[in-house]
Amino acid sequence: MKHIFKIIAVLSAISAVWVALLETSTVPRSYTWLLPIYLVVALGCYGLFMVGYGLMFFPTCPREAILLQQVVDVVLVT
Repeated sequence: MKHIFKIIAVLSAISAVWVALLETSTVPRSYTWLLPIYLVVALGCYGLFMVGYGLMFFPTCPREAILLQQVVDVVLVT
């Protein structure tokens, strides 16, 4: 449940910043309307990075590898 509140808080903060940028005209209005698209693209890039990082540094489990090899050997023998 804490995770949901954390996600809602982050989305609320992002929405507040976006509305503030729309209202104060700090950033030109044509750029401000593109911010949600940039956010989605940035989250997609972050997701791809995390998947790639997880694949590059996949943890090895030597004990489980030995157990799996034993199971394979038993299956091949029978």
